[in-house]
Amino acid sequence: MKYTIHQVDAFTNEIFKGNPAGVMILDQNLSHQLMQNIASEMNLSETAFVDISQSPFDIRFFTPTNEIPLCGHATLASAYILYQKNIVSKNETINFKTLETNLTVSQQDDGIRMVFPKFKTKAITKVEHFFKLVGFEPSKFYLSENGWVIAIAKNESDIINASPKFSELDTHGLGHLIITSLTTNGSLDYVLRCFAPKSGINEDPVTGSVQCALAPLWNTLTGTTNFTVKQLSARTGVLNVNVLDNNVEIIGKAVTFFEADMNI
Repeated sequence: MKYTIHQVDAFTNEIFKGNPAGVMILDQNLSHQLMQNIASEMNLSETAFVDISQSPFDIRFFTPTNEIPLCGHATLASAYILYQKNIVSKNETINFKTLETNLTVSQQDDGIRMVFPKFKTKAITKVEHFFKLVGFEPSKFYLSENGWVIAIAKNESDIINASPKFSELDTHGLGHLIITSLTTNGSLDYVLRCFAPKSGINEDPVTGSVQCALAPLWNTLTGTTNFTVKQLSARTGVLNVNVLDNNVEIIGKAVTFFEADMNI
């Protein structure tokens, strides 16, 4: 059968920036193994599969090695394709059903707005060998309820210069790690980098879903509710994040890099 796949650069309006995601719009779900094989072949951080035969639309996310419950940039990329292809009109809200929750997405003048769940964090003790593993000594550590370790750096240069030993992170409980700091850049509020070797991704270029825990944490630490955020990966990307009462609103732009037909 012939299927169309799209590659979309998310959280950017320039190709070769942001976070590339694969997107397949389907009229039925494929088998788990076929979706995993396609994601492995794409070899991107995530590939999303959207079944539009039901309401809300079923959306599933696969890394090159496994399925994950939630992904920000692949949700943004999927919504972008649905709007661009006029599968959904630009004044309609898209409702997605993930493995664990429902998401609402809408097209606005400033980009695509996604309403995601809010995750709690708790302070944890110092992570042993962190300096040796990552290259700096954080001021604080937190753990999110969805399993990410968050390390607060003293300054932005620690984030820029960090050099994780990816082969060792997971064995020390750092298989999903966010490093973050406030920034002196007046147009931004905080910066971050994300590492997920546990999911087969050494460094994720731009990560929307981690804002579900990170933005509420920075809200607690600073009192601010609206953030402009930059991820300092090699590709870079910018997100606008608003902390709501029970949710996190993530806003970003996207651009198509290519679409192609696959014969399977």
